[in-house]
Amino acid sequence: MAILAILDQPNIYAVMVVIGLVRWTGISRLVRAELLRVRSLDYIEAARVLGYSSWRIFFRHALPNSLGPVWVTLAFGMAGAILVEASLSFLGIGLPVETVTWGSLMRQISGSNIRPWWLAVFPGTAIFLTVASFNLLGEALSEWFDPRGEAGR
Repeated sequence: MAILAILDQPNIYAVMVVIGLVRWTGISRLVRAELLRVRSLDYIEAARVLGYSSWRIFFRHALPNSLGPVWVTLAFGMAGAILVEASLSFLGIGLPVETVTWGSLMRQISGSNIRPWWLAVFPGTAIFLTVASFNLLGEALSEWFDPRGEAGR
């Protein structure tokens, strides 16, 4: 948020970049852990014995077989990023006040003297459906990339 405070006119792209810069470390740790796990598998050792170069083993065998959990994490991360942006907009942090987002709509509704509850239903439902769809996508990817299940075959 300090980066956004420095900018004169923060926009949605700057907020997306800041959220991405804050949250990339978890995905990089997951990629590293998956590559360390895949490195110890038998087919990687067989490729080494066959004399394949390290780059070929990495790009043709290790990386494609370790990206399944990363795609799942990215789907869940998108849902989390949407919730973070909506929360920041609700609190009035990040984007300018005149920028319309789901969180800013919720803030305007909660700050009014008249309590039209039905106005909160539409942005709340939009947030819920978007986050739920990314979570369902993550679950589907999890089942599809599961090497022990039959869904990926």
